[in-house]
Amino acid sequence: MATLASHQPAEFTPKEWRDKLPAGSLDHIPGEKGYPLVGHTFTQLSDPHAFARRMFETYGPVYKVNSMGGWHVALIGPEANELMLFDRGKIFSSDQGWSPVLHRLFPGGLMLLDFDHHRADRRALSIAFKPGPMRHYADSLNRGIAARVTDWGTGAMEFYPAIKQLTLDLAADSFIGLPFGEEADRINQAFVDMVQASIAPIRRPLPFTKMKKGVDGRAYLVDYFTRETMRRRAEGGGQDMFSQFATAEFEDGSLMDVEAVVDHMNFLMMAAHDTITSSATSLVYLLAKNPQWQDRLRDELTAITGGEGRDLAYDDLGKPELTEMAFKESLRMIAPVPSIPRRALRSFEYGGYSIPAGARVGINPHLVHHMEEHWPDPERFDPERFMADKVKARHKYAWVPFGGGAHMCLGLHFAYMQIKVLMAHMLTRYRIEVEPGYDPAWQAWPIPQPKDGLKITLKQL
Repeated sequence: MATLASHQPAEFTPKEWRDKLPAGSLDHIPGEKGYPLVGHTFTQLSDPHAFARRMFETYGPVYKVNSMGGWHVALIGPEANELMLFDRGKIFSSDQGWSPVLHRLFPGGLMLLDFDHHRADRRALSIAFKPGPMRHYADSLNRGIAARVTDWGTGAMEFYPAIKQLTLDLAADSFIGLPFGEEADRINQAFVDMVQASIAPIRRPLPFTKMKKGVDGRAYLVDYFTRETMRRRAEGGGQDMFSQFATAEFEDGSLMDVEAVVDHMNFLMMAAHDTITSSATSLVYLLAKNPQWQDRLRDELTAITGGEGRDLAYDDLGKPELTEMAFKESLRMIAPVPSIPRRALRSFEYGGYSIPAGARVGINPHLVHHMEEHWPDPERFDPERFMADKVKARHKYAWVPFGGGAHMCLGLHFAYMQIKVLMAHMLTRYRIEVEPGYDPAWQAWPIPQPKDGLKITLKQL
């Protein structure tokens, strides 16, 4: 049971996320300090899932760990997910949770806003996900995916780099309205550089470092999106996502600041292309390992679209129910965001412990997604876990790949649409196979990806 322990005013502002807690304020919480200077940073990064499982089994649903330059308090379980994500008491700052990693490169993104500011911007930006624009995105996705999947042809391939490039190109098309080409390639490279810099060990933009490339990429995109925002406002915008953002209005009819539009576009492109790339890769891998489910999805999609080369129409997106269930199961097994950080603005209680204001706290969706009490035989791929009766019987926050509450992923319906369109074009053309016993190692953090690129073979049906 989680309760709000006090109603004291927030003691920490976004500029103070580096502040240290008073000495001894976390002494009552079990955990491990780790090695001198580095704590458990490298232990945790080498295998974060095994580390989290060991800590949970050793210390229970509340524990602390010294890593990444300070103490972090982990809250484990569906109840913890609900407490932090639903955040009835406005206890938790998403901005101060994510800022140590993302602030230099993605300031002002929707995930780095809190409370009223977040609510106002989210409401304004939601225009980009209304039926009219979404119908336009569906047409763009069908066109781009059909062409690229055909180009892949049959034979062996590494799926991850192929889908990453496709996802970047689709984002340039659907999000910005740019055709595939040199300008789109330059924008895509800037995003890749920014994402790599966000997790670079050297945090200053020194020459020849990933951070320097990331900072340069951001400067290029800020200039590009600033000019384009002004142009699209003057010309009346369009159906692509960027044009929708550029002309988005608040409730009082005022336009969003140009700087805010630019920040939101930078963040959205990063969040969308990396998470969808990871999610598509996970689903393809699991379908290759479970051909009986691949066949069931193929039959479903063929019946809806009419077969090879046919688009999955916008009006039919609700029909591939098995495909959606399989996607949800892949998100359970390989969560695209394995852990979610916050910072406590006020003291609170959870699991019998009082956690002080200012503490860095976080939940672990991946660990909760593999708890046997909520997911029997959790390592087995079973999309039927997401049949309506089984969903109703589970804790609502036992499955949180898209977050929850006010910070629920704004683009989740776009993600469903892109995956369904991808599956419609792939599965009605090819059978996806992997070598017997194939079990690639995965880089678990910050966003999962197979270390070998995911070696698959596409065979013509």
